[in-house]
Amino acid sequence: MKRLFIYYSYTGSCEKVKEVFENKGFEIRKVEAKKKLPKSFFWGMMTGGFLAGIKYKDKLVNFDNVIDGYDDIVIASPIWNGRFCPVLNGILNQLDLTGKKVTFIFTAGSGEGPKALKRVNKEFPEAKAIFLKEPKKYPDELEKLKDL
Repeated sequence: MKRLFIYYSYTGSCEKVKEVFENKGFEIRKVEAKKKLPKSFFWGMMTGGFLAGIKYKDKLVNFDNVIDGYDDIVIASPIWNGRFCPVLNGILNQLDLTGKKVTFIFTAGSGEGPKALKRVNKEFPEAKAIFLKEPKKYPDELEKLKDL
């Protein structure tokens, strides 16, 4: 079974998650937005939160959207304003996840995301969603991934 880990990281929390899946033998694909957020963390979060709220889909840099042959796909991303971040919207805009085993891993300051979970349940009812509270700051949160 081929396994793929796709991720976007703004603050480095999803980089910590990536390390877990690297060690589990997943192929890794890092995703970057074509247009960067402001360098200031405050303005980056304000801009990103607004764009997440309107379900903006970022254009992606060199994103390999070919997932044929992968049975197990894990997608990790921060959530902003309780919603999918614009990069995740861009990723999902390019992928057909039909028939795939999909797990979403979301990182957030609160470790929760009811709006993101509602969207997963609506658009990807067979997918699993795991929420981590800032794994860069709280590495024990990565224990939630041990059974994947």
